[in-house]
Amino acid sequence: MNTEKKERRKSTQKKLAGLSKSSKHSDEEKLRQQLFELDVWERSKTVGLTVSRGNEIDTYPIIEKAWQQGKTVVVPKCKAADHSMDFRKLTSFDELETVYFGLKEPIVSKTEVVEPSRIDLLVVPGLLYDQEGFRIGFGGGYYDRYLKRYTGVTLSLLHTVQLTDRVPRESFDQPVEILVLPDKLIDTKS
Repeated sequence: MNTEKKERRKSTQKKLAGLSKSSKHSDEEKLRQQLFELDVWERSKTVGLTVSRGNEIDTYPIIEKAWQQGKTVVVPKCKAADHSMDFRKLTSFDELETVYFGLKEPIVSKTEVVEPSRIDLLVVPGLLYDQEGFRIGFGGGYYDRYLKRYTGVTLSLLHTVQLTDRVPRESFDQPVEILVLPDKLIDTKS
């Protein structure tokens, strides 16, 4: 694994851990507000989201809002054997189980796979992003593999400390199209 990526990952995690509860909460409220006002959110019938944990941006209120608005919510199920994942339809938090490292994933017997072509908007998690939408994720490469076959809109929600000038890139890295920060939006394609 790229040593620079590893170091940048660690320093960003430290910065996120250092954010006060109140500033984190206030940032996340602004992020949700911006997200819900986007045309792409309004238009999307099926939204892909991760189930947050730890210092990640809280996706529970986003999932609930999507359900309230009649959207289909899909969440990832990772396959460790080949570092691939698929997205499964989630209609209730009861359809989640805790797998490794406290990660919550859909229970296979209670959920169905939704093909990438049926997902309108994918909210891509990550730790560190640059202005062009390239990101350092959590280290498994699951999203980069998935994004190769995904053609809908990609978007990430991030705290200001998660934006940098440039992240180290590898040939398989897939950039995100829209970066939503508490105080601005970055369209990486323009």
